[in-house]
Amino acid sequence: MFDGIQRRVVSMWFPRLPSDRVLRMYPGDGPFALTLKDSNANRLYCLNIEAEKQGLHRGMSYSDARAYCPALQSRPADPAADRRQLRVLRRWATRYCPWVGLEGADGLVLDITGAAHLFGGEAAMLADMRQRLARAGLSVRLGLGDTRGAAWALARHGEGAAEPGQPLAALGALPVAALRLEDATVTALQRLGLRTIAELAGAARAPLARRFGPALMMRLDQALGHLGEEISPLAEPPHYGVRLTLPDPIGLYDDVMAGTSRLLDQLCARLKAQETGARMLCLTLRRVDQDSQTVELRLARPLRDPHRILPLFDRGVKEIEAGFGIDQMRLEATQVEPLPVRQLSHVSSGQKGQLDDLITRIGTRIGLENIRRFLPADSHIPERSFLVVPAAYSDPEGPWVALRPRPLRLFPPEPIAGSGARPPGRFRWRRMSFSTARATGPERIAPEWWLEDDNWRSGVRDYWQIETRQGRRLWLYYTPQAPGWFVQGEFA
Repeated sequence: MFDGIQRRVVSMWFPRLPSDRVLRMYPGDGPFALTLKDSNANRLYCLNIEAEKQGLHRGMSYSDARAYCPALQSRPADPAADRRQLRVLRRWATRYCPWVGLEGADGLVLDITGAAHLFGGEAAMLADMRQRLARAGLSVRLGLGDTRGAAWALARHGEGAAEPGQPLAALGALPVAALRLEDATVTALQRLGLRTIAELAGAARAPLARRFGPALMMRLDQALGHLGEEISPLAEPPHYGVRLTLPDPIGLYDDVMAGTSRLLDQLCARLKAQETGARMLCLTLRRVDQDSQTVELRLARPLRDPHRILPLFDRGVKEIEAGFGIDQMRLEATQVEPLPVRQLSHVSSGQKGQLDDLITRIGTRIGLENIRRFLPADSHIPERSFLVVPAAYSDPEGPWVALRPRPLRLFPPEPIAGSGARPPGRFRWRRMSFSTARATGPERIAPEWWLEDDNWRSGVRDYWQIETRQGRRLWLYYTPQAPGWFVQGEFA
């Protein structure tokens, strides 16, 4: 009871949330299941109704399921995406009441006390929930009771609504498993002849408490309303936005930068409290004519240091058209990333931070994606021994390790005239004549058979380091299976 109002709780159970989520993106008919690898075997993780009608069940081996049902369609499960989907549903459910919490990995719990009349009563509210979720392609079972435990039991074992103040009348016929008990406890109670909640409620409490511990009686009392159970709604994600309303319009560059500095101090304090850093910032300047100017700043690394961020706004603020003046400023971190506190020492260096700031400054002009760096890759194939990635979204991985010398410049193989397995004494390359002074090799490199590459389908290559009398140091290779010589690189 809360101030004379009977507490009412709704439990939403989504028995096929993972498969429903995938079928919304990839609609199809017939038996469908998601698979998850468990102990080196693919097993069924979630099934639709058609698959269950074929006799398939969760935990079944995928190979056995295909033997029983050759028409079974499947996709790999993604538990992380399922958790995100459930959080999206939790946010949607706040349209019915503000107190919405998660109930395991496939359910929600709503405290609708005092809110049902806004939807025309409890029956109308439940009907609206079913209709909206069915339209979204989601299977749901609903339970309504005076307690969280009663609503949970009705959603999973009865689906219905308990009359206010009469929980035992609605729960009495349900099995004891509806009390959220462990499987071992349920099996032991059934062996004692206590199969329903009514039979358990009518049994002597003391012997049961001594045998099964306090958890059994606690779950029974929570379901019947003799013991309270809270509903803890998830906290809303922090909002990283600050605003400054000015008493008089401003338009000078120094004034705008001063206001931005004040906003950054407030915003960075919030980011520090949450141990996050801003990756993208949006500064919105509202003019007195109600028009708005926006300055977007994308950072090479997550930051929350206002002294480092402020100079990076310089170029964008200079391009602002203030018009008749700016009377409001708003700064928001539209993209954030975790930035935990790190221990500093006397050997800490600020060089990395200076490089990140330089990448940010250049990125504001040409785009962060256009600033790239080389990273080593785990491959003995010369063309695949490195990656070219955006510098703002990667960290240097080093040191570079090469068991054999590699040329500084690599280019597509260019054929030259030559015969035999030894490097030619004289050859022409790019309309120039060369004489071999020294040859080091060969280094045989075999193709990676597990990857498809048309350039390496011809077989192995024998690489040679060639020092020419003209001063050029080239990297040549010979193909034994289809005799021919090629130049692929040049040493510094």
